[in-house]
Amino acid sequence: MSFETYMRQANLIAGEWVGADSGKTIDVTNPATGDVIGTVPACGTAETERAIAAAHGAYADYAATSLMDRVGLLWKLHDALMDNQKSLAELLTIEMGKPLAEAMGEIAIGAQYVRWFAEEARRAKGEIVPAGVNGRRILVTKHPVGVVGMITPWNFPSSMLARKIAPALAVGCTVVAKPATATPYSGLAWGALAQEAGYPAGVVNVLTGSARAIGGAIMDSPVVRKVTFTGSTEVGKELIRQSADTVKKVSMELGGNAPFLVFDDADIDAAVQGAMVSKFRNAGQTCVCANRIYVQAGIHDAFVAKLVEATEAMKVGNGLEPGVEQGPMIDMDAVEKVEEFIADATSQGGTIATGGARHGNGGTYFTPTVVTGATQSMKFATEEIFGPLAPVFKFDTEEEAIAMANATEYGLACYAYTRDLARTFRLNTALQYGMIGVNSGLITTVEAPFGGVKESGLGKEGGSQGLEDYMDTKYVCIDGV
Repeated sequence: MSFETYMRQANLIAGEWVGADSGKTIDVTNPATGDVIGTVPACGTAETERAIAAAHGAYADYAATSLMDRVGLLWKLHDALMDNQKSLAELLTIEMGKPLAEAMGEIAIGAQYVRWFAEEARRAKGEIVPAGVNGRRILVTKHPVGVVGMITPWNFPSSMLARKIAPALAVGCTVVAKPATATPYSGLAWGALAQEAGYPAGVVNVLTGSARAIGGAIMDSPVVRKVTFTGSTEVGKELIRQSADTVKKVSMELGGNAPFLVFDDADIDAAVQGAMVSKFRNAGQTCVCANRIYVQAGIHDAFVAKLVEATEAMKVGNGLEPGVEQGPMIDMDAVEKVEEFIADATSQGGTIATGGARHGNGGTYFTPTVVTGATQSMKFATEEIFGPLAPVFKFDTEEEAIAMANATEYGLACYAYTRDLARTFRLNTALQYGMIGVNSGLITTVEAPFGGVKESGLGKEGGSQGLEDYMDTKYVCIDGV
């Protein structure tokens, strides 16, 4: 089946595929070629309000659907994803640029999230609590929160929606989703897949267009009882402020500045491999990628030599071509941001060990880059890079490494390579991060709670915790028993 099957150039509202009221559209560009691959509706407030009304209208009946019927629909959704994995992955690569192998993996983990929450919904249990007085029973029960607004980013346009749609649908919520304008087709595909699986009209609604107008309507609506957002900390803070007017439940997966600590006792080859996976996956455009690589003095030079060798061996090109390991960046703004980081670092004494410039392919391709001699005064020590730039810092002691790792307002993910078990437990206590990968550069999994601390967000996605954010807890006191 061709990727065009799921490339919907319309929005799904109340079970119908429609355009914007104004008739206006937005061009969608393939970053690998610069070609316009299609258009999507430029929707705004009015369309969003209709989508919210549709979700609200569908909510009562869908929330009353039996548990096993909801589980069955999720299984159908899982199967639809996996049956069409290749075409969905091609669509993702064409609109976003990542290598096809990575896109295949993204579709697969999205399906895994659907399967996980289908199973986890059967364990969304309440409890009976012992009462303090005779003749009374205390019940604690769980209920779907209601209509959920979802706003997702361009870097993982399919799996980010999976982590939100699956738990919402599992517990009986209905959905109004807004995928990123740069990569809308992978989000709209979820609407087509939901229809294919048999979800009733209005349960899943997907809109494209003005982020301010669509997001504003979602935040203003008293009907929307929860908003889940993945994106920048700046936008997340604004949404949290807006949520106050209607006291919405919010979950936020925001920015990161992940430290990658390599200690003298580490397996250097494993550490380099982990750094490559963490740093250069999706051209470094991930919220959990290694942003700062701290290497202990005793192995610093050996680590850098192997990291440079591995970086220079990467194949850069169109993600649809065989063997490509890094595709283009999403747009020219992203390229220029990386260039600013490099200029800042070199102006302060940093050395470009490899790369450092735009790639010969042109467009938004950028050469994988390693900068050595990095210091805490450089911009990337506190700001998120979001590109294929690996800065390497040198440290002497464990205490120094921990202090530098924590010197940021972010607290999403971090990594450490060591063979010292005691150090592992010390790092678990000392590092101010929601997720820690020890001797692993790729830690996202459906069974574990994904999310950060500090200014990296609120709430968790995945694990049993990922279901809680889509439910309200009620307490019932029964007297006279």
